[in-house]
Amino acid sequence: MIAAVLPGAAPGALLGALLAGVPELDASEVSFGPARLLEIVNSYTVLFVAAFLATLLATPLVRVVAVKLNIIDHPDRHRKHHDYPVAYLGGVAVFIGVAVAIATSYVWFDSTTARYDPVPLAVVVGMVVIAVTGLADDVLKLDPRLKIMGQLVAAAALAIQDIGVRVAAGVLGPLAPYLDPVLGTSRLSWTLPVDVPLLGDQVDLIYWAGTLLIAMAVLGACNATNLIDGLDGLLSGVVAIMATGLIAVSVLMAMVPFEGEAGEFTGARLVLGFALLGAVLGFLPHNFNPASIFLGDCGSLLLGYLCIVVILMFGEHGQTHLVFAGLIIFALPIMDTVLAIIRRVLAGVSLSAADDQHIHHQLKRTLGTVRKAVFALYGIAGLFTILGVTLAALVLISDLRVRVIYAIAIVIFGFIAAVGVKSARREQIRRAVERAVRAGEPA
Repeated sequence: MIAAVLPGAAPGALLGALLAGVPELDASEVSFGPARLLEIVNSYTVLFVAAFLATLLATPLVRVVAVKLNIIDHPDRHRKHHDYPVAYLGGVAVFIGVAVAIATSYVWFDSTTARYDPVPLAVVVGMVVIAVTGLADDVLKLDPRLKIMGQLVAAAALAIQDIGVRVAAGVLGPLAPYLDPVLGTSRLSWTLPVDVPLLGDQVDLIYWAGTLLIAMAVLGACNATNLIDGLDGLLSGVVAIMATGLIAVSVLMAMVPFEGEAGEFTGARLVLGFALLGAVLGFLPHNFNPASIFLGDCGSLLLGYLCIVVILMFGEHGQTHLVFAGLIIFALPIMDTVLAIIRRVLAGVSLSAADDQHIHHQLKRTLGTVRKAVFALYGIAGLFTILGVTLAALVLISDLRVRVIYAIAIVIFGFIAAVGVKSARREQIRRAVERAVRAGEPA
């Protein structure tokens, strides 16, 4: 932390030093400033370009395959408002772009990228599992339980390499002195009298809590991005905005290493962030209204998975504030998912029931066109991204946990949630009245 390197510096002075390039600091003590920023961005821009070009060129080819195989999404005038049948499988092109960028990162090095470890194999395995699961659903219409199983396999791969497990340590670790006497544990760990298969003779509460956290995060993120993928260019554009924020936080973490040491996932965060941004920007021209191809479940699940992996990596040293900053950046999909759950509980229908009351559906009805609704949601995603990056910057630069950032995020989230629930209830009442009128009953 900069605050540790410069214990007497005020937060405002630190931020000023950042913007000024920190000329008064010894470069051997801290590599921090515009020169370092440009060095990191220039090095990883190669991966961005690789992902962008690969996706841009692969998308038309994938579309041709989808049309020939009749993997087409037909409008239904209820939830699917496009004017004509559109090819699925855009997620395959996005997967190709991300995979090309990751492969490039394994063989292309310069003085900056060589400092950091590559993307862990577990992330690549999880990415493949998620993409195959989504592709199978696009083509074969999988049972929802099989889709969940595929997502859990990807989560298990992350847990094996401790990607996200340490976030639980950041949450539970400070509670250990209070919980240990109650639970009869030592550092939230039990020693068993005999070896148990798969467990050995130790049960680590933090590890298993972290594993559960990873599973919930992967399931939540994948399905959240799947839910907001309902208008031309919406998900790909929103993910581009969120990826920009995730890159900003990742670059800051590289510039301000934890306790002066580069983290295990420093390079992986940067590779995945730039690969993700390049891939969705390469896909967006084909997907923007009027779209010639859709992401499908292959793409929407994959984008959610990649976003949450980067966010979990923010907490590799248990920095829960940075993970929370990442979740603020990811707030739009989270918000839409929470609203969908509330809406379906209030309506007394299954949580898996589809409807046309998502935020993007409501905005389209209110604003009148797909493009206006999409740009409005781009603006909301951009606002959350600015808040998340600001929180992360303040935590990293000055070690401050600024409550006002949390408060602003909660107020925006709460306001939009209240409006969304009110609109959904009004729509439910309107439809109930229409059904009553058609049935000849008094309204």
